Amino acid sequence: MRLVSKSAPYIRKSVSVSRMMLDVIIALLPVTIFAMIQNGWGGIYVFLISLAIMVFFELLIHMFMHWPSGMKFKELFSKEGFAKVKESYTINNILAPVISGLIFALIMPANCSPYVIIVGAAFGMIVGKMLFGGLGQNIFNPAAAGRIFATICFGTKINEANILSGGDVINGATALTTIKEYNLGRMDYSLIDLFMGNVPGTMGEVSKLMILIGAVYLFARRSADLRSALSYFLSFALIMLVGSISFLKINSDINVFEVWTYQLLSGGVLFAAVFMITDPVTSPTSKYGRVLFGAIAGSITALIRVCGAYPEGAAFSILIANMLAPCIDYLMRGKKNTYTWKQCLGLGIALVLVCMIVSASVMGGWF
Repeated sequence: MRLVSKSAPYIRKSVSVSRMMLDVIIALLPVTIFAMIQNGWGGIYVFLISLAIMVFFELLIHMFMHWPSGMKFKELFSKEGFAKVKESYTINNILAPVISGLIFALIMPANCSPYVIIVGAAFGMIVGKMLFGGLGQNIFNPAAAGRIFATICFGTKINEANILSGGDVINGATALTTIKEYNLGRMDYSLIDLFMGNVPGTMGEVSKLMILIGAVYLFARRSADLRSALSYFLSFALIMLVGSISFLKINSDINVFEVWTYQLLSGGVLFAAVFMITDPVTSPTSKYGRVLFGAIAGSITALIRVCGAYPEGAAFSILIANMLAPCIDYLMRGKKNTYTWKQCLGLGIALVLVCMIVSASVMGGWF
């Protein structure tokens, strides 16, 4: 038996990595086109800057990482230097940053300051990906890393962009910030508006219809792992259902189903479930590992949304789950690539504990 060293993504199907990446781009088109039409130039330039920055830094750093031996600096940018670098630069080195660029733009608000987009996209590509070795070797989702960095550094500018994109003129409130700032049961938008995208928010999160159209194509083509997506969304849905029911203790007049559905259709949970948690490079390789990976991210998203100070937790939860992915692979080493009752029991107990925490937080504590 011969052992061959390969880099992620690890696929067990008769399709190429480039075809999978192309399918992801096609699946992103509905929500991308919707965002451009809805936001006009204020959304288009965000896409253009994001794509240009991520493709540029992928190429630039790839050139330095694959510097031909004995070649001087000025020779690297010559015709001969490009020809040598091209030997290791494939179509995947173009498709991958295009996907990251599209996703990063979609999780940012329209009308965002250009320098915020530049800094966030550059950080996501350089620190979130290329610092770890480039294509197939990064442990963090580049788009999520760039978004979190931009939020931490330029939170005020992002809030201003939310206001310009149609948020509340006083506080830039989105569907999530209204329920976060007042209580779990406040609903300022109809469920139809949330589903169709007639609400403020980041460009890719608002239209659930466009996301679902892309999801149907993506999963029908088997270019994304359905296990991690379902595990992420269902674990979040279960925890938020418990939180919505617990809210009855505070306000007995609410409609639990409406509050729960409002939570599911608000924010970037659905977008993250379809296009971010399914990233094969930053996910575990085993079947149960991907289920556990999705459940961890879904639980953290729910905890941040209900118990934390930040209204949305999808990007944060994915980065935290990314850090745990190598640990999950380590724990699953040498074991059969299947599910056992012990694994299901352990996951169920963990979800029950998270549900208890959320329920206690909604009702004001155990005491």
